[in-house]
Amino acid sequence: MMDPLADLGPVRELVGALASRGQTVATAESLTAGLLSATLGGVPGVSAVLRGGLVVYATDLKASLAGVSDDVLGRDGPVAESTAGELAVGAAARCAATWGVGLTGVAGPDTQDGHRAGTVFLGFHGPDGTDVVKLQLTGDRWFVRSHAVREAVSHLLDRVTRTDTG
Repeated sequence: MMDPLADLGPVRELVGALASRGQTVATAESLTAGLLSATLGGVPGVSAVLRGGLVVYATDLKASLAGVSDDVLGRDGPVAESTAGELAVGAAARCAATWGVGLTGVAGPDTQDGHRAGTVFLGFHGPDGTDVVKLQLTGDRWFVRSHAVREAVSHLLDRVTRTDTG
C-alpha cells in the first residue's frame, strides 16, 4: 500500500530535487504537529534528504527547541510571520540542513491570539535567504493542516529549483 500522505502536493518531486542537488531539509512544526516531516517520510529515498524535524506545538518549545527569540514571541506571538521565519532558520540550524521550513498558524475551530482559524504562516530558510508565505485557508482542522503541508511542499520545491538559476 502506498503512503497516503505522499499525495500532499509534489512531495516526490521535492525529495528528488533535493537529492539531485545533494541538499537536505529540516522542519519546525507547530500547526502541523509533524505532518510535513511525516509526509516527506513516506517517499522512498527520503533518508538522503530529511535531516529531522521539531514539533514545537507549545510556545515555550518554539524558543527552547527551535530557537525563536523570546523578543519575537513576546512582541508578535506564536502565530506570526516573524515566528515562522525564525522557526525555519532554527530548523535548518539545529538540524544542520540546507533548508529549513517553519509552520505555524491556527487550525481552528476557534480564533487564537486575534488570528482567525485558517491563518497560516510558512517560513522557508535556505541558501537564498529567508521568506514567509501567509495563507488564509477555509475548512476544518484536517483541511487547514493538510493544505498547509501541501503549500509548504510546493513553495519549497519552487525555492529549491529557483536557486539553480540564481
